[in-house]
Amino acid sequence: MILAGKMLCAAAVIAGLLAFFWRDTFNPDSIAGARVLLTGASTGIGEQMAYHYSRFGAEIVLTARRETVLQKVMEKCLQLGAEKVFYIPADMSSPQAPEEVVQFALKKLGGLDHLVLNHIGVTPFQMWDGDVNHTRWLMQVNFHSYVALASAALPILTESKGVLTVVSSLTGKISTPFTTSYSATKFALDGFFSSLRHELTMQKKDVCITFCVLGLIDTEAAMEKTRDKVYMSPSPAAEAALTIIKGAANREREIFYPWWLELICRLRDWFPSHRDVVIQSFYNHTST
Repeated sequence: MILAGKMLCAAAVIAGLLAFFWRDTFNPDSIAGARVLLTGASTGIGEQMAYHYSRFGAEIVLTARRETVLQKVMEKCLQLGAEKVFYIPADMSSPQAPEEVVQFALKKLGGLDHLVLNHIGVTPFQMWDGDVNHTRWLMQVNFHSYVALASAALPILTESKGVLTVVSSLTGKISTPFTTSYSATKFALDGFFSSLRHELTMQKKDVCITFCVLGLIDTEAAMEKTRDKVYMSPSPAAEAALTIIKGAANREREIFYPWWLELICRLRDWFPSHRDVVIQSFYNHTST
């Protein structure tokens, strides 16, 4: 724990210096009237993004599995000032769902300026138990459906010179305990969309890919899973959601929230044995 404390203190000092030079260049007017397709919009970070987009006056299509919850989110979005709000229930474990959702959004909005990929499949927070079938299912929801949604929307985003936002996790940059299958899906997202970014640039297509690396967020699902298992403070979902929206609007390549996660990712290959000890020190393996 002493080593962990020293490393965190050093990171905090460097992070403070970086934060001092950082300036918020976000223009809320850039969102007004923007056509947004948002997945995983019924709860957590997705729900909070829906509310922020509404306050900025966007036109939104919401999607998630539960229709009754989507209806409630839609109603609040309209109250907050969204220009237009529609929803379509969809289960991303179905290979047909991505195409259906994109076509629905195109029909309702007439185009897309932002595709925000945020949904995740339910997965246990525990040591690997050998459940290969669950991993296959999770790859469909957390990875293959992202690829399918992006592929279906890419021609539309190319026309609008839009933004493709991929919400990921620190576990997709640095491996951590209890997240074997989940981490695999997030590493896959980084590999695919980083490669796609190269190809879009080489083809001179003005589509921005904003990759979002998030730490522990205080969503209900995350808090339930990690209770008594993780020794770290969560960050607020509403603030995470706003950070994602600002980063995408500014067409940033990558964003990190909390922002000091970038330091950890940049230093991940330094002293790997010490790094692993530090990571493990934040987890309680006796509660699994």
